[in-house]
Amino acid sequence: MVSRVIPVDSFDLVIFGGTGDLARRKILPGLFRRYASGQMPDEGRIIGAARSDMTCDEFRTMVKEAVEEFDPKSAKDTENLEKFLERVFYVAVDAKGDGGWKELGDLLRPDMIRAFYFSVAPSLFGTIAERLKTFELADDDARIVVEKPFGKDLETARALNKSLAEHFHEGQIYRIDHYLGKETVQNLMAVRFGNMLFEPLWNSQYVDHIQITVAETVGVGGRGSYYDTSGAMRDMVQNHLMQLLCLIAMEPPAKFDPDAVRDEKLKVIRALDPVEPHHIVRGQYSASEKCASYREDVENPRSFTESFVAMRCEISNWRWAGTPFYMRTGKRLKARTSEIAVVFKDAPHSIFGAEAGVHRNVLTIRLQPNEGMTLGVTIKEPGPGGMRLVDVPLDMTFAEALGPDAEEVPDAYERLIMDVIRGNQTLFMRGDEVEAAWAWTDPIINGWTNRNDVPKPYDTGSAGPDDALMLMHRDGRRWREIKE
Repeated sequence: MVSRVIPVDSFDLVIFGGTGDLARRKILPGLFRRYASGQMPDEGRIIGAARSDMTCDEFRTMVKEAVEEFDPKSAKDTENLEKFLERVFYVAVDAKGDGGWKELGDLLRPDMIRAFYFSVAPSLFGTIAERLKTFELADDDARIVVEKPFGKDLETARALNKSLAEHFHEGQIYRIDHYLGKETVQNLMAVRFGNMLFEPLWNSQYVDHIQITVAETVGVGGRGSYYDTSGAMRDMVQNHLMQLLCLIAMEPPAKFDPDAVRDEKLKVIRALDPVEPHHIVRGQYSASEKCASYREDVENPRSFTESFVAMRCEISNWRWAGTPFYMRTGKRLKARTSEIAVVFKDAPHSIFGAEAGVHRNVLTIRLQPNEGMTLGVTIKEPGPGGMRLVDVPLDMTFAEALGPDAEEVPDAYERLIMDVIRGNQTLFMRGDEVEAAWAWTDPIINGWTNRNDVPKPYDTGSAGPDDALMLMHRDGRRWREIKE
């Protein structure tokens, strides 16, 4: 199976914060991969913009080093890398002042798609948007890409949306969530809406519950100052996990159109019930022989910020009423994995007797690592000696199903940036969607703040606090094992 590469139109892409960590780790290596694949046209140009005073040649050297460090395999294609670097430029820009904006305008070409990637702190979003208009660098067809966090609560999210809307209309604003660019996430829509097999079963009549897990083995690292004012709820649940829940629970859109898809996601968020306090578990990782504790990592010995959160949610609509959605995410857990498990109900009657055991179908959508999907089905165990049942997976792991082509599946950032150039907003969040997510999240955060809840400690390398296990045990269910 060979994927078709469809080139995008010629463009000028300006990366504000072009010397920053995200640009070096993800954006620039990803753009090189798109160029090497033939998707980025020769007329496409990338312009780094930052405070640092450097020349184009110095920036190109930095870009080359970034590709070599973060994508060494692709960097071996030295011929394409040199050609790519010829399409890379740099200008020093003062985001809060007037310096560099005229020079940036001189680099931009007429009659080209213009996209501006805001890989900077959210406090600069409105300022940069205002200057793009003041210096007439953005026309009515220009696109801006903004990274999360999209505010820290409903009030700040509204203020952020308002500041962007003063200069750009909603069709120009691309709020990027890299989880939506993952191949498996998009395949989820294909599986749901492209197969008659699943959609009739995708409701409370047949689904017992759904689990969404995003587990990390790392701690907060160098993000301590940011993370301690954010926590797992703001950093992960309000955006990444919420988006996964929406794609699982949404109704079929009338067509695969940006606003049609996002309309259905918005309906899911607005149908979410408030979460009761006893349906939430928060945790902080403890110190181990090799790792510091959360409080040591953030240098705040009295921190009540959570590095782990698990919760039970319900959606009040006809499709999902009575079906619980369990979400959990945390740092310093036993394995790095992201998956969605759709657990179907037991057969209403087993003809095989109690000795056959209890078996049920589980559709597992694995986002990382080893992207793919498996459907657990029950079969007879081979051999004599009666009817012994076992569960086996119908496996569609990308690496096995696609063979060598699996390595060519674009990274999430690559796909999303190409969608920006195409003008396709399907996989980007709309302003009202962001605000609805905060409207649901804020009461949860305010509740545990008002109750002075203290996160439960959990061991590094574990599955989280014991209370998270009890969250499901009370319902007669169990979390799936966190494993690579």
